[in-house]
Parts: sequence; structure tokens; C-alpha cells
Amino acid sequence: MGPDAVRPDDAREDAGPAADGGGADAVGPGAVPGKRPVAERRLHPVTPLRRAWAPVAVLAGWAVHDPDQAQRQLTRLTTTTLLLGIAVLVPAAALYGFLSWWFTHFAVTDTELRIRTGLLFRRTAHIRLERIQAIDVTRPLLARVAGVAKLKLDVIGTDKKDELAFLGEDEAKALRAELLARAAGFAPDTAERVGEAPARELVRVPARVIAVSLLLTGATWGSLLCALVVPPLLWLATHSLWTVLVTALPLAGGAVTSSAGRFVAAYDWTVSESPDGLRVDRGLLDRTHETVPPGRVQTVRIVEPLLWRRRGWVRVELDVAGSSNSLLLPVAPRGIAESLIARVLPEVTVPDAASLVRPPRRAGWCAPVWWRGYGFAVTGTVFAAGYGLLRRRLALVPHAKVQSVRLTQGPLERARGVADVHVDTGANKTVTARLRDAGEAARLLREQAERSRTGRRDARPERWMT
Repeated sequence: MGPDAVRPDDAREDAGPAADGGGADAVGPGAVPGKRPVAERRLHPVTPLRRAWAPVAVLAGWAVHDPDQAQRQLTRLTTTTLLLGIAVLVPAAALYGFLSWWFTHFAVTDTELRIRTGLLFRRTAHIRLERIQAIDVTRPLLARVAGVAKLKLDVIGTDKKDELAFLGEDEAKALRAELLARAAGFAPDTAERVGEAPARELVRVPARVIAVSLLLTGATWGSLLCALVVPPLLWLATHSLWTVLVTALPLAGGAVTSSAGRFVAAYDWTVSESPDGLRVDRGLLDRTHETVPPGRVQTVRIVEPLLWRRRGWVRVELDVAGSSNSLLLPVAPRGIAESLIARVLPEVTVPDAASLVRPPRRAGWCAPVWWRGYGFAVTGTVFAAGYGLLRRRLALVPHAKVQSVRLTQGPLERARGVADVHVDTGANKTVTARLRDAGEAARLLREQAERSRTGRRDARPERWMT
């Protein structure tokens, strides 16, 4: 386990009914002698409307899972029975939404954020403030109409995001700024007055560029072709309407998601720089405000699809430890992308394709044709590995973020005198220099282990606003 790794229990502690008693009592005003009072707060009053859909969603999920049975049950219902069912379901859903909202509280103490939830089974999450690494603000379309927002918290050492949904927009911004300030080490009284850190815009992706990039992506046309061709073929083969619908709806949804859905999600993509990291604002209908803490970035990946090369466009992806934020730029000219990468990985120069060392020709026996797409390079700051012929990808791993280095060699690779060198990062991802000469791979293994050790020793601190 590397220096960036922590135990999940250090970041967030979940208390059951037995342990919740002490935690819940400590949250009330004046609960702990000698400490300032901590007041519990509730979510926005519109939250029950969102949670009331849970019972309805269960019924909808059952109908989708077993459409034949759902159709048979509906045909048996009379109009009176159906109206009575609706008359019972709607008040029950409303009551569930209200009670789930009523029994949800949160409070910010000097050291942690506490979230208490649960109608029948109580759950208390204790989120240590110094373990918070990013806080995203999302505003779905209906939430924007209602003037509310959702906070999603990335915590070091946990895979699942805790969230507060919903808060008033102004309250959400103020709480986010306070939590970030406290995570950076500001005193509680000072953190409440710090406010949101200023940001400077670096890149804004035009909507036209996003639309053209999607049209030049093979996945868009592949999903659209499947949605148009598969349903008619199924109808000719089965003559079953339900079979066609069950197949056509997911295919149509996939086609929309791969084109229009991605455009809507990436619309007005803006990257800004602030003391707490790089901020990404995006979305046409649902606005999302994400933060990428550069100190937690484990890998930067430059993706160059075949049809983008003529225009010089690339996509920039990230592997961030303990975070699901994985896209920094959906599309941009290579020069702009590299300048933004320099903000994430200071003092790093992105190797060009010509500088990558290709595998020896004898490696073609291990990966016919595709071996020509592999390559690697090592600089003073990063380990770089390239792969792909039609869809080129270049992964950059800072030496300080390497957790382990491995050498693997299969039977065919041993016969051809080549081996693979794997570099594992703190985001549980692996970057591989494939089909290297066996002697070169052994030397690379030793040298990379030493570079990683010295890189961690000289690495900059990961705390924000420092």
C-alpha cells in the first residue's frame, strides 16, 4: 500500500443503531462540554418530492424486469381497482418521501461532516474533513427550476460518494466553500468567511466542436446502426412485438446516449483554475460543477480517435485516486490539451509519437499487426506508454504516483525474448509497456522502481490551497 492509500475506516465511519446513539447525541447543540455548539440541519423542503418516487420506481423496475407478467396483471385489473391502487400508492409515496426527509440531518463539526439518514435502519456517516478531496455540485433540470442543488463528496479511501440532496443553491455553494476551506486547514470560524475561491477560465469547448467530434466517433454510428437494423430483423425472425420492444428500447437508448446524451452532458464544457484544483463546469440540462484536485491525479491519458487526427483533436482522461471524475476535456486541439495537462502535471512534457520506443520486430509473433501500435518513453517526471493503431492512446504516470512495478512474460513472449512491464498506480489502474526486449524490460523494472522511490520523496504536498 503506497503513501496515498488509506484505510476506508479512516475516511468515513458508518454507525449502526447501536453506535448511532452516541454519535447522534453528540451532534445536538451543546452536546459536548467545552466545544462550540453544533446545530443539525435538514435538507431543502423540496427533497421529499424527489424521494417520493422511490416506491413508484420499484414498481416500474418490476414491470421492466418481467413485462409479460406485468401485462397480465394489468389486464386483470378493473377500473375501480386501478383507481383504488393509485389512491393508496400516491399518499404512501408522499408519506415515504416526507419521512425520509424528516429523518435526514447533517451537521458540520470542527473535525467532520456528519450525515444521519434512515427511516427504519439508522445510518450515520462521519466524514473527516481532512479526507475530503473533491466536492461536486450538480443541478438536474428540475432542480434548477426549483432553485436547489446536490453536493457529492469524494473522500479519500472510499469508493462510494456521499451526497446531500437537495440544498438551496446559495446554501450549497456556501457549504461547499466552507468544507473545502476546512479541508485545507482553515480554522472553523475563518472557514465560514472564506467563501468560494476565485477561478480563472482556462478552456471553453465550443458546442460546434463537441457535435462534430461525436459525428466523427465510430461508437456513435455503430450504436445508431444497431438501433436501426436489429429490431426489423427480430420482427422478421420472431413476429413478437414484446421481443422487439424489449430489444429495441435499450438499443435506442444506447444510440441516444452515445450521441445526443453525450452532447447534452458535455455542452458548454469549461475548465477553470482555482486554489482548490481544476474546476469543470458542464451540461445543457443538468449542470455539473466538478473539482479535480491535481495532487490526486494518478494517470493522464490522451486519446486520439482515427477520424480526429486530421483536425488535430484529442480527448484528455484522468485516473484520480478515490474519485470517479475521469474526463478533463471531451475534445480539444492537441496544443490546448497539452497546456492543460501542464496544469495537472507541472514540469511534464508530453512525449510525441516519434519519441516512443517501438517493440522489436520479433514481437510481431505475439501480437500480429497490433504490435506496431505499442511504444513507451521515460522522462525525468513520467512513465509514458502508448498503444493502439486506429485509436491511439498515450498514458502518462508521474513517477511519484507509481505504487508498484511488475514484469510478466508468457510462454510465447519467452520464446520471442520479449516481456511486459506493468506500472500500478494509486487509482487501482495499470499502465503497461508491452512487448519490450527481455533485457530492456528487466532493466526498466529496476530503474522505474528507483525513480518511483525518489519521485515520492521529492513530490509536492497534496493538500489544497497550499
